[in-house]
Amino acid sequence: MKKPPIKEKIKAKGFEITIYTENFKNEYISLTDIAKYKSDEPFIVINNWMRGKDTIAFLGLWEQLHNPDFKPIEFDRLKKEAGYNAFTLSPQKWIENTGAIGIVSKSGRYGGTFAHSDIAFEFASWVSAEFKLYIIKDYKRLKNEESSRLSLNWNLNRTLSKINYRIHTDAIKENIIPPSLSKEQVAVIYASEADVLNMALFGMTAKQWRDKNAGAKGNIRDQATIEQLLVLANLESLNAEFIKMVLPQRERLQKLNQTAISQLSSLLKNNTIKLLK
Repeated sequence: MKKPPIKEKIKAKGFEITIYTENFKNEYISLTDIAKYKSDEPFIVINNWMRGKDTIAFLGLWEQLHNPDFKPIEFDRLKKEAGYNAFTLSPQKWIENTGAIGIVSKSGRYGGTFAHSDIAFEFASWVSAEFKLYIIKDYKRLKNEESSRLSLNWNLNRTLSKINYRIHTDAIKENIIPPSLSKEQVAVIYASEADVLNMALFGMTAKQWRDKNAGAKGNIRDQATIEQLLVLANLESLNAEFIKMVLPQRERLQKLNQTAISQLSSLLKNNTIKLLK
């Protein structure tokens, strides 16, 4: 079952404008809401904008840059027809004829025409340069707040995993490391046990990750997602208990990997980031 999109709203000169995203990367802004600044019949405003040659050229270029399934032949036909008095173009017709993904038409009570932020800002410029600046201002505010929330959640869970790691290393010290080992030998055992967790969660050791990401900052755990950090904290506590139970490392790795798969699947299915927000 497809997850519902995450919706936000920004305000510009008293107008509410809806934004939605499904992956926190590509955001779609309501052209319908923007068009209401100019007219009580927003669909006419949008259709008039889409009739222009410059608009068709811009939309076509955007699709060519971002959409491998875009239909160039259909696009060329529409571009040649654009500008004539008899030429009309609706969002639905543009999508159906060219396979466009930059503009989306949604039905229902909260539907309307949405466009990728790149396209939406271009449309806003056509509607009103002043209105566009107000939109951009509140859009930046929203993005700054979102970035702050995600950063706080990531740091919180990174700290939690570090605290749990202390529990994990204490279990190693008390149950695995003989007292006669040198500091260098002890470090090897700690690293080995840390890689049990890395293999269970990331499918690779810390060294394998470094070899694969030579130019990246930090380590494998610094690059983890919020969901992975939550699961890592659980795995550290769980492995500490397995160590106390004197389970062999191979058996612990298999159990931890099964737990990681199960917990990550559950967290991603239930949209953890949205819940944290």
